[in-house]
Amino acid sequence: MHLHQLAGELDEKEILGADVPISAICCDSRRVSPGALFVAVPGFRVDGHDYIREAVAGGAAAVVVQADRRAKWRAAVEGGGLPAIVVPDSRRALAALAAAFHGHPGRWLRVIGVTGTDGKTTTIHLISALLEAAGYRTGLLSTVHCKVGDRLSANEYRFTTPEAPQVQALLTEMATAGVDYAILESTSHGLALHRLDGCEYDVAVVTNVTADHLDFHRSREEYLAAKGRLFAMLDQAADKGVDKVAVLNADEPACDYFAGLTQARIVTYAVQKAVDLQATDISPTEWGSRFRLRTEGNELQVAVGLPGLFNVYNSLAAAAVALSQGMSLAAVKGALESFPGVRGRLERIDEGQPFTVVVDFAHAPEALRGVLAFLRERCQGRLIVVFGCIGERERPRRLGMGLAAGELADFAVLTNDNPFQEDPQAILAEIAQGLEKAGRHERHHFVRIPDRREAIAHALAMAVEGDIVLLAGKGHEQSITIGDTVIPWDERQVARELLREMFS
Repeated sequence: MHLHQLAGELDEKEILGADVPISAICCDSRRVSPGALFVAVPGFRVDGHDYIREAVAGGAAAVVVQADRRAKWRAAVEGGGLPAIVVPDSRRALAALAAAFHGHPGRWLRVIGVTGTDGKTTTIHLISALLEAAGYRTGLLSTVHCKVGDRLSANEYRFTTPEAPQVQALLTEMATAGVDYAILESTSHGLALHRLDGCEYDVAVVTNVTADHLDFHRSREEYLAAKGRLFAMLDQAADKGVDKVAVLNADEPACDYFAGLTQARIVTYAVQKAVDLQATDISPTEWGSRFRLRTEGNELQVAVGLPGLFNVYNSLAAAAVALSQGMSLAAVKGALESFPGVRGRLERIDEGQPFTVVVDFAHAPEALRGVLAFLRERCQGRLIVVFGCIGERERPRRLGMGLAAGELADFAVLTNDNPFQEDPQAILAEIAQGLEKAGRHERHHFVRIPDRREAIAHALAMAVEGDIVLLAGKGHEQSITIGDTVIPWDERQVARELLREMFS
C-alpha cells in the first residue's frame, strides 16, 4: 500500500510530503525494516517521537506523528523532507493503519472477545474447544497460547494483548488459514490502549470484575470503562450477516452497566439467578464440579474436570457463547466434559509424591483467595503456598495477597515473581505486612526466600502426606525478570525436577 492510501483510513490527519510505498507498519524503532511506516507513539517510559532518527536509519519510508509533539518531529519532517501523517492521537492511528494495511482481516472472521479480571484464559480455551466440537475452525490469542487453526504455539508477546500491528497480523494468519472464529483475550490494557481497535467483534464476553490494574486505570470507574469498550465496539463493528451478542455474568454488579453500552443481543449466565443460562445443584468432584445446566426450559447434568466455583462460571460463559452460535445443549455438555484444562491453571504436578502439588497463575488478591479457598476445602493436612508479587504494578495488591495467604493458608513462602526494576526485598516486605495483619508471624507461619527455586524446594521439603503445596503466580510463564536480567523459568518443570530429586 501507499502512504496516502493508508492516510485515507484516518478521520483527522494532515499529510506532509510525497506519497511513498509502505512495506510494514511498526511502532518499535528497533524493529523497523526498509520501507516501513513508523508510528511514533508516546509511551509510559519513552516517547516514540524521540526515536524517529533511529527509525529512519533502519529504513523507515515515512512516519506518523502526533500534532502536539511538533517540536520533536519538526526537524525530520519539515526540515528533512520525511513524508509524514500528522494526527491528534498516534496510538489510535496505529490501530486503524494496522487494520487497513492487513486488509481488515476482522471483517473476514467471526471475532469473539473475552474480558474480565479473572478467568479470561480458561474461558478463551473453553470457547475454542466447544466451537471446534461443533465443527468450526478456531484461532485464539490468550495469555498462554496463540492458535491458528491446527497450529498451537506459546504466546511469546511481551503482553497478553500485543500492539495493534501484531494483533492484525495474527488475524490475517487466521483468515488465510480458513479459520471461522477468532477468539481474543481482550485485556483492559489492550482495550484502553486501542490495541484491539479494528478487530470487528461479533461476540463480547465478560467473566468477572474486581479491582485490578489500578496503577494504570487509576480508579475502578476507569477500569470498568476500559472493559466496557469491548461492548461498545460491538455496535461499531462491520456487519457480517450474523447477530452481535453480549454475554454477561448476571451475578456481577456491573452486568447492567455493560448491557447499557450496546444494542447487541444480551445473553446472561449465572449461578445465583435464573437467567438465560444457569448452573444449579453444584457439587465438587475429586478435581472438578458437577452441576445442572439449565436454559430455555431444558436442563442437563454436566460434569467438568475444572475445579472450583470460578470454573463453573467460566464453563457457563463458554457455553453461553456456543449456544448463541447455534450449538445444541447436548453438544455443549459433551465438549465441556471432554475439555482437558489449560496449562498452568490449577495444574497438578504428580511425580509419585505423597502430597499434592498444584501450579496456578493466580497473581492478584482475589484470584489467589479463590484458589486457596478451593484447595482449603480439599486439604486434609496443611495448605502451603509459594508466591510473590509483580513489581512496578499497584502496591496495594501486595498487602491483599498477603492477607489472602494469611487467612487461608497454613504456611507461606514469599519469593520473587517478576520484580522488574523494584527491590525484591521491598516487595516481599509489603506482602509480609498483609500476613502480619492477618495475625501471622514470620518464621512460624511464613518465611521469605527470594530465590524462587529455593523457595519451592523449601515448601516441598516441608510437605507430608495429606498436605497441598500451591505454587502461585507464574503458571504458564517462561521467565522471571529481575532488574534487566531475564531468567528462563518453567514453574511446572522446576517442580517436577525438585520432586524427582526428592523421591527418586
